[in-house]
Amino acid sequence: MSDEKKPEWFDPEKAEYFSSTVKPGVSQNTADGLGTPKKAGRFVKKDNVRKINPTELANDIKKGNRTSLARGITLIESNAEQDFQAAQSLLQLLLPDSGSSIRIGITGVPGAGKSTFIESFGTFLCNLGHKVAVLAVDPTSSLTGGSILGDKTRMELLARNPRAFIRPSPSGGKLGGVHRKTRETMLVCEAAGFDVILVETVGVGQSEVIVRDMVDFFMLLVLTGAGDELQGMKKGIMELADAVIVNKADGANEQAATKTKEEYNRILHFLQPATKGWETVAFTTSALHSKGIEEVWRTITAFVKKTSNSGAFVDRRRNQTKEWLNDTIIDQLQSSFFQHPAIKVLLPKVENEVISGSRPVASAVEELIQAYFNAKK
Repeated sequence: MSDEKKPEWFDPEKAEYFSSTVKPGVSQNTADGLGTPKKAGRFVKKDNVRKINPTELANDIKKGNRTSLARGITLIESNAEQDFQAAQSLLQLLLPDSGSSIRIGITGVPGAGKSTFIESFGTFLCNLGHKVAVLAVDPTSSLTGGSILGDKTRMELLARNPRAFIRPSPSGGKLGGVHRKTRETMLVCEAAGFDVILVETVGVGQSEVIVRDMVDFFMLLVLTGAGDELQGMKKGIMELADAVIVNKADGANEQAATKTKEEYNRILHFLQPATKGWETVAFTTSALHSKGIEEVWRTITAFVKKTSNSGAFVDRRRNQTKEWLNDTIIDQLQSSFFQHPAIKVLLPKVENEVISGSRPVASAVEELIQAYFNAKK
């Protein structure tokens, strides 16, 4: 090779000598082409990234800025430690402007048509002049931690409505399928001017009591012709429902839906009401054809009026706030415990001892608790 004549380099501007031309690329001494230094071959975050200003963000949310609303929700959903204080400051600023909406929980077995019902119901409310926020919770995989977050594709008509806001959120594995930040998200939406909040949950059975603890009115969507086992599973949820909706009452299924509604009303007559002073009733709807939707809304407004006059509405909100406080304390303690350096070191050893059968669980827990509190001193 050394004896061979080396080819001369051609002028890149003379394109006829090349099958392709070379264009200038990103400078080698920057990570992003914007002047940010590159360290040790890795991309580094720019120091001049704009930090979140809670006061400015809160003002924009109150003005109804949808981009700021989405940013605010993302902030309070964040698990990053550096975002916690900013999120709490934001909530503190928005708290005086929250609490004025009607919070409605919607659950049901898979296939009951929850998304179709919510789209039809939400569109109906928007046409009445209401602003509707839909907090659609997707199941999170316990194996991968991933979720589909496809509610905007399943509610295309409502998603395009300027008076509606759809926020799909992963459940994070939370029992009942409700994201642990749903309560805070409701406050942010209320401060942004949304006066009806719809919370769609993953229909997974009696654990939906968690939804009951954060909404004013709770609806259960059911199907016609369900088997006895499915009916038994729903019995626990029925005791929590303020209304039972027999959906898909159209076409050949309409007669069967009417019969199912009558059966549910007979059952509900013997159950303890979910809300003091309110009798739970069953309705038929066809979300696909928007039939029965107006009757559902009339029932909800009658519920709000009656419970507000009796004081049950305010009592429920107060109890929910108390439960929220207790749940947050438990979450904070759990996070603090498992993130503590002393526990991170000790836990694997204790786990192995318990798994191998050489140590009782209670003894292991006692050692971990003592290690946690001793390290805190």
